[in-house]
Amino acid sequence: MAAPCGSHILLVDDDEAFGYASARGLRAAGYEVSLAPDHRLALQILESSRPLDLMITDIVMPGHVNGFALARMARMRRLALKVLYMTAYDLAGDEALGKVLRKPVTPDRLVREAGKALAADGNSPPSLSGRL
Repeated sequence: MAAPCGSHILLVDDDEAFGYASARGLRAAGYEVSLAPDHRLALQILESSRPLDLMITDIVMPGHVNGFALARMARMRRLALKVLYMTAYDLAGDEALGKVLRKPVTPDRLVREAGKALAADGNSPPSLSGRL
């Protein structure tokens, strides 16, 4: 699946090797990628004027802000932002505000899922009042 022209992805993952490999795969597929190792840098990017179409975030990260909370904060800044989650842990299905990919995720699969998320219509959050 070809990357939509000009699509910009914010990739948030505290695993440096995984983040770089994933960003490399997404860039090779034609996406522009900003990589953030934590919620602090992700929020700086979200508060910039840089256009963003999709945030792909790990759910379980060090610190007090998990991927669900980060998505809530991101959508407060950019309501139309699409979000794709990743985790290596078993989580309750009712917590997800979007699709959750199980790690390990290959770069090819990440590219396919990013394309699907970007192509989906009406990918606004179902409810931001869920357990975050």
